[in-house]
Amino acid sequence: MTVSRTVMVLAIAMGTFNPVIAQSPTFGLGRAPHAGELRAIDIDVLPDGRGLPPGRGTADAGKTIYAARCTVCHGATGKEGPQDVLVGGQGTLNTAKPLKTVGSYWPYATTLWDYINRSMPFDHPATLPADQVYATTAYVLFINGIIGERDVMDQDSLPKVKMPNRTGFVPDTRPDVGHSKK
Repeated sequence: MTVSRTVMVLAIAMGTFNPVIAQSPTFGLGRAPHAGELRAIDIDVLPDGRGLPPGRGTADAGKTIYAARCTVCHGATGKEGPQDVLVGGQGTLNTAKPLKTVGSYWPYATTLWDYINRSMPFDHPATLPADQVYATTAYVLFINGIIGERDVMDQDSLPKVKMPNRTGFVPDTRPDVGHSKK
C-alpha cells in the first residue's frame, strides 16, 4: 500500500470513529442542571427590558451607593477615573478622539443595569441587590443628564429611557445570531 493510500484509509477510518467518540460515556461525572439552577444563571437583560428583576431606585438613593462603591475607580463625578470615565463625551463620537461613556456611547439603559449587576463593584462583582443596581444605574444616568434625580428606575421605566446614542448602532440581522429570548 502506498503512503497516500494509507493516509486516505486512516482519514476515512478516523472520520467514522468521530461520532462514536462524541457519544462516549460520561464516566458518571456531573449531572444535568435542574430548572432552578438554570434560572439562577439566566440573568441576561435585553435592551427591551426582558430579564430585568423586580426592584426600583432613584439617582438620589444611588448617589450614596456610588460614593461608597464606585468613586475609587470612576471618580467622584464619573469623569476622573482612574478606570473608565462614565460621564461626558457627548458630540465626540465622530471626532478624532471619541470619548465613549455611558452618556455618549451606550445605546440602552438596560445594558447599563445588566453590566452593573454582573460586574460591579469591581472588587465584589454581582453582590449588589437589585434595588441598589437600579439606584446606581439611575445615578449614572442622572450625572450624564439623561434622567432626573428623583426619576424612579424600575422594570417598566428603565427600558423607556432614551439614551443619546440609541440610534447610533445598526441591528445585526444575520440569521445565525438569534434574537428569540422570551
